[in-house]
Parts: sequence; structure tokens; C-alpha cells
Amino acid sequence: MKIVGFNKYQGAGNDFIIIDNRNSIFNPDNPALIKKLCDRRFGIGADGLILINNKTGFDFEMVYFNADGYIGSMCGNGGRCTADFALKSGIAEKKLRFIAADGIHYAEPEGELIRLKMNDVNEIRSVAGNYFIITGSPHYVIFMKELDNFDVFNEGRKIRQSKDFQPGGTNVNFVESESNGIFVRTFERGVEDETLSCGTGVTASAIASVLSGHFVSSPVNVRTRGGNLKVEFDVNGTQISDIWLCGPATFVFEGKIRI
Repeated sequence: MKIVGFNKYQGAGNDFIIIDNRNSIFNPDNPALIKKLCDRRFGIGADGLILINNKTGFDFEMVYFNADGYIGSMCGNGGRCTADFALKSGIAEKKLRFIAADGIHYAEPEGELIRLKMNDVNEIRSVAGNYFIITGSPHYVIFMKELDNFDVFNEGRKIRQSKDFQPGGTNVNFVESESNGIFVRTFERGVEDETLSCGTGVTASAIASVLSGHFVSSPVNVRTRGGNLKVEFDVNGTQISDIWLCGPATFVFEGKIRI
């Protein structure tokens, strides 16, 4: 039995447990424990858990676990929240550099917001007339109307497990064009539910909105149920580079838990 300190953060409603694990206080090889910590009734409650580890040559390593307890792919909102925590706790300076599941990332404050540099996108393909884009995590993007009343949970769950995306499955984004941007709702694998926001999903949706002609160019303003974000990028054919995800990263509370 040990006492572990944690911080609770949320980025546009996408919430995380962040643990400073540079002293290896938390053993990540326990999916049942991580799932319990993320449980909203029996644990702290979160869409995912993030460990900050030491990494030579970087400010830190970010290791992300989905709410199901298992290691996840890149999490954009989680990356922004981790960056804010690292800045405020003195782990990193104003412009920071860290490594995550999909490689190297940079982050910096922009006023009260956090900008996170995403990796270049090199894989874009069409599936059933919609966009499949990997932005550190796989995302399927579907444009539609009347998104507010759409059954994201049931329809997203069907697509997430469909044969087109086996064996790993995909995240599913439903997108509606608005006068000054796009509205995005996402069904996230690993959480296996709709989340209030998804950073890599917002990024994929913004890129798809420009490639499809819904918008001429970036930046793209994105509204989610949890808040507003902005995505900037350069387009050269199907090569997408210099991608920055910007939005809020908000400290909620800190605590200690006996595990």
C-alpha cells in the first residue's frame, strides 16, 4: 500500500489524471488499477490517466492510458494538459519538448491557452466516401447535419468496431460545418463512449474540413460539447505539416490516493 499524489486536469471537457512518475512511484503494469482510478463512481474519474516519466534528451515522457486501463495512442488534449502541468510545476520551461507514443511534440502557452505541435500527417485515405486520418491516433471523419440530435454513442460504437478498421478499431468523429468553423462530436475507443472533446479527433476533423472544401484553409475554429479549440496547419497535397492544436488546459484539483 502506498500514497500517490495526482492532479486532475481537463482540456475542453476531456479530463485526465496526471501523475508525476519521475521517481517511478506508480507501476503502470496494472490495467485493473488504472481502470478503477478512471472510473467515475469507484475512482477519481477521468477519460484517461497520464504518467510523466524521465526521458533523456527531453523535458519528460508522456505515457497515456485509456480509461479501460490499457496503453493508448497519442492524446492531444492530454498532451496540452500535461504541458500545462509541467510548466506550472517547474518540470519544464516556457517552450517545452517531450516525447509521447507517436514521437516528439512541442508545446507552449498562448495567453491562457496551450498550443501543442502535432506530428505531420502522411496517411489519409477514403473509406466509404469519408476521411480516415491518423493524427497520432486513428480517426474516421463523417460530415453531417443536425449533429446536436445525433446518436453518437450507438452509431459511433458500430463504426468503431467495423471490419474496415480491424484489428485495432478507430475513433469516430461526426462533424457539422458552421458559419465560423466546425462542430465536432467524437466516439473514443478505449473510453468506449462519447467524450466532451478529443484533441486528435478535432485535429483530424479540421484537416478533413479543408481537404473536403468545407473551408478554404486553416486555422479552423472547432466547437465541441466541452469547449472551443483551434487547429492550424499547412496543406501540400495529402501532406499535412506544421500542425498546432490550441485550446484550454485547466487544472481542476489535486489529491492523494492510497493504492
